Amino acid sequence: MGQDQSKQQIEKGLQLYQSNQTEKALQVWMRMLEKSTDLVGRFRVLGCLVTAHSEMGRYKDMLKFAVVQIDTARELEDADCLMESYLNLARSNEKLCEFQKTISYCKTCLSMQGTRVGHQLNGQVSLSMGNAFLGLSLFQKALESFEKALRYAHNNDDKMLECRVCCSLGNFYSQVKDYEKALFFPCKAAELVNDYGKGWSLKYRAMSQYHMAVAYRKLGHLGDSMECCEESMKIALQHGDRPLQALCLLCFADIHRSRRDLELSQLKLHCLSEGIYRSKGQQRELRAHVVRFHECVEETELYCGLCGESIGERNSRLQALPCSHFFHLRCLQNNGTRSCPNCRRSSMKPGFV
Repeated sequence: MGQDQSKQQIEKGLQLYQSNQTEKALQVWMRMLEKSTDLVGRFRVLGCLVTAHSEMGRYKDMLKFAVVQIDTARELEDADCLMESYLNLARSNEKLCEFQKTISYCKTCLSMQGTRVGHQLNGQVSLSMGNAFLGLSLFQKALESFEKALRYAHNNDDKMLECRVCCSLGNFYSQVKDYEKALFFPCKAAELVNDYGKGWSLKYRAMSQYHMAVAYRKLGHLGDSMECCEESMKIALQHGDRPLQALCLLCFADIHRSRRDLELSQLKLHCLSEGIYRSKGQQRELRAHVVRFHECVEETELYCGLCGESIGERNSRLQALPCSHFFHLRCLQNNGTRSCPNCRRSSMKPGFV
């Protein structure tokens, strides 16, 4: 199969995929991958397969195709292709919670500056690195990476990247328990989907709705949370995205638990208890986890530098400074300082997020 035929098959698969005929699109791309000798075409179709399997939540298959794409990029001896394939490899490992590998591959991408696509992809690299840092509970580094990604999105008018960053920031602020910001950012993502997302994958709408559902539940708006979660689950079922389906199920369980519907809330209890039941010597393991939890809190330094109280134990409004240190908003307002209490850098301008 030559270059022209490869291009036709890729476009045919894209048309099927965009019309929600996912399995047929995958079949077209896989046949093309088996028959084509055109390296550029193979590289492009591998990128399509990586994206499709990511959106369906088939992360092991996503990683498999990302590895093949790296080999193809090396055969092409093209720096732009190599950077793009390393980014796909980083994303695959991020989805599989291999966060140290994700950071390593992202750093490899950033070391390839000077390539034609490098500037275009830097925002996506920063986003993936931020998600990895968040997975490791390195909150300041995560916030720094998200800020960089958001700046790239604004500077390049990249609405799709901005939408993805807003979803990640919603997750970030949910974890540190600033639920107003945890709601603000996915709402912003949903606005971007409505205003600019006509040709985007429905995955963007699903993720913004899911993060809105989580924030609404934390704020006690259970009706709004249920509505958003149902919308996200509907899209997840339509795309066969099982990881998102699982997240929605846990959110449903939390909503029903908050409503004191104990039978449905047992769903989350079983999910969380599964790992414990598999382990041996449960009491000893449990004590070790409690000790490790307190060690992790100390390691990540999740304390307000002004009042000394722990950040993340209850809902409270936070403010990030330009240096990416964050504090209770009330503490900064009462203190009236012009520099960061942690690093003494100027904080005349408000934080980026």
